[in-house]
Amino acid sequence: MTHGGMNADELRRIAAAEPLDTLMARAALVRDESFGALVTYSRKVFIPLTRLCRDVCSYCTFAKPPRKGERCYLTPEEVLAIARAGEAAGCREALFTLGDKPELRYRAARDELADLGYASTIEYLAAMCRLVLQETSLFPHANPGVMERGDIAALREVSISQGLMLESTALHLCERGGPHFGSPDKHPAARLETIRLAGEEQVPFTSGILIGIGETREERIDAMLALRALHEEYGHLQEIIVQNFRAKADTRMAFADEPDREELLWTIAIARLCFGAAMTIQAPPNLAGSGFGELIEAGINDWGGVSPVTPDHVNPEAPWPALARLAEETARHGGILAERLATHPSHLRDLARWQDEALHRPLREAIDTQGLPRIDGWRVGGTLPVPQLAMEPSEIRDGRVADALATIQRGEVPDEAAIVALLGARGPDFTAVCTMADRLRRETVGDTVRFVVNRNINYTNICFHRCAFCAFSKGKLAAELRGPAYDLDLAEVTRRTAEAWERGATEVCMQGGIHPHYTGQTYLELLAAAKAGAPDIHVHAFSPLEVRHGAESLGIGVPEFLAMLRDAGLGSLPGTAAEILADEVRETLCPEKLTAGEWLEVIEAAHGVGLRTTATIMYGHIEQAEHQAQHLLAIRALQERTGGFTEFVPLPFVAMEAPIYLKGQARPGPTFREAVLMHAVARLVLHPVITNIQVSWVKMGEEGVRAALAAGVNDLGGTLMNESISRAAGASHGQELPPEEMERVIKSSGRLPAQRNTLYGPVSQERSEAGRLAQPLAPMEQTAPKKRPRKDRKEGALLGHE
Repeated sequence: MTHGGMNADELRRIAAAEPLDTLMARAALVRDESFGALVTYSRKVFIPLTRLCRDVCSYCTFAKPPRKGERCYLTPEEVLAIARAGEAAGCREALFTLGDKPELRYRAARDELADLGYASTIEYLAAMCRLVLQETSLFPHANPGVMERGDIAALREVSISQGLMLESTALHLCERGGPHFGSPDKHPAARLETIRLAGEEQVPFTSGILIGIGETREERIDAMLALRALHEEYGHLQEIIVQNFRAKADTRMAFADEPDREELLWTIAIARLCFGAAMTIQAPPNLAGSGFGELIEAGINDWGGVSPVTPDHVNPEAPWPALARLAEETARHGGILAERLATHPSHLRDLARWQDEALHRPLREAIDTQGLPRIDGWRVGGTLPVPQLAMEPSEIRDGRVADALATIQRGEVPDEAAIVALLGARGPDFTAVCTMADRLRRETVGDTVRFVVNRNINYTNICFHRCAFCAFSKGKLAAELRGPAYDLDLAEVTRRTAEAWERGATEVCMQGGIHPHYTGQTYLELLAAAKAGAPDIHVHAFSPLEVRHGAESLGIGVPEFLAMLRDAGLGSLPGTAAEILADEVRETLCPEKLTAGEWLEVIEAAHGVGLRTTATIMYGHIEQAEHQAQHLLAIRALQERTGGFTEFVPLPFVAMEAPIYLKGQARPGPTFREAVLMHAVARLVLHPVITNIQVSWVKMGEEGVRAALAAGVNDLGGTLMNESISRAAGASHGQELPPEEMERVIKSSGRLPAQRNTLYGPVSQERSEAGRLAQPLAPMEQTAPKKRPRKDRKEGALLGHE
């Protein structure tokens, strides 16, 4: 195949020679390469802005001439009323459909536009799209017919996609007696030029063909190849519709033969083979009759727009199927139904290219990692109840998910594509992924869920890095934002550590911002201060970024500095600052931090000097599923070399106060399904080299913890005593979960609780009892920034004070 689809000559050959069942099977296999079992639809509201049209197609009942006493256009109030009814019914798309340039034919249209204050139908359409954008949560999609470049550009500012059916390239359809005679906007050249201009203007565009209006099968292929040629040049076609003609009363084609199901199936299969695996191929379910799910077997992956509110004004004789029926029919033919926006995921990955900048923020707010709509209001760290996820066992529908699980079952490492498939699992496939993860958890570590009694000590929030996601750090531009800057006295570090020990802690976890005047010696002093407070406590401290900073400040290598820390009493390192181990993401998310390779090098050096570490991933912001997969594979590869990771900790992005989110440049964290799934996929991908998968109760909340425990998790992390970083970002699940609360949550999930130390060893009876007799924490002193001696990183010489 070429161009993402089959060679034109080969396409014509098999179209003429192969039986329908062979074509359909071939097309379905091609579809499955990109979409698997996923079949999408857009929940829309249909807004017929005007039913006037200068064209006179022989089969159309949508277009009407002006009638005395009736308006030519919907008023702004009527448009908004329809849009709000759609919004109330859960719609996400406002589909504006209208006739071609009626003002060029009808004086009544020109006069009414003038009264409304607009020079053209397109200008009024753009204003109504803007109104819907401003007043509702709907995203407009515009189908106004043939357009000039300026029309397309104007609509691009206020709609997330546009469309124009090519219908056919057969010129004889425009001749006298043909269905397009007298319809200048149906001339193939005019329509192809509009589609070409949309490509130049970088508009996600919908097009397709109408079958059964007098064209031949060869002419259908001609039309498909013409569309494919434009897509090869511009990449803007997001979907191809195969629509079957329906004869309508009171039209010149009222008694014309309609294409039968076999013609429709044949054309769908050829469209899939023409456009290849990545193109969305759509067929309207309401035009296909009973048993419309059979179209899935011919290669479609989309049903188009379906409205729970308004009729199909173009085909009023064919009502939309109820959404429950749509899901049932999809499932009957092996599909998993999912909503989408008016723009497909293929054209939401690169918003800078495909969308006007003003639309970036609302689009990011609306989508998940796969570019499909968020279907609940849950947010990481928030207080809304968790959505219910169906966990009833059922047969796996997506072959890619089945293959990935079979690979893992054989003890093999899944590749990136397989992990991406697992991360996108929905419906019964989501259940299958979580079920297998939970089974592996049970086989590997049993039913015990562990936790550690610890205290977080964040010794400074001053940081000279400007990570786009961080709401914790304080630089010169945010010294008082979300509270004042601080830099703890060593005596306060000692006091907090001693208090933690008194309250049963076996660990203090110490991290902070990259203070510009901290040196390697500072980190050694912080370590000594902690040990002075509790000599037997395990100090779990210093991110890889801090380690490199300390080593550079002393002019020594990372391994040498790690050895110094180890010899001074450091017990282990937190594997934070990993975020996403893909440099194309880090360039935006944390450009001043370590590269992915540098993070892995520091961690490998720590393992090399005998220091164990955790591993983390922060997900749900700007990354794609393939970046998450790359991260998991990088962690696994390092563990296979060193064996130094104690656990893997998925950290869902807390967006509420994160700068990158507040600027509209990131998604609002993962969905609940994605958050649970990350824990399950981590268990599957990292099995058996990392046996402990931890859930963050601070970020997921109690109900989220329970869901994660059913999806491969066996560890609840630490009791914390103090938690600053997630709370600074907007999380609201508290700063401490005492041992008795940890045990309650674990037991309520039907599991066995056990307290552990940092390295997953047992704790003494004395430590366990101390944790259960803990007194309230004393007030903390967040020491104001103070003058510190500064050393030149290269020379190590004392330069002065802050």
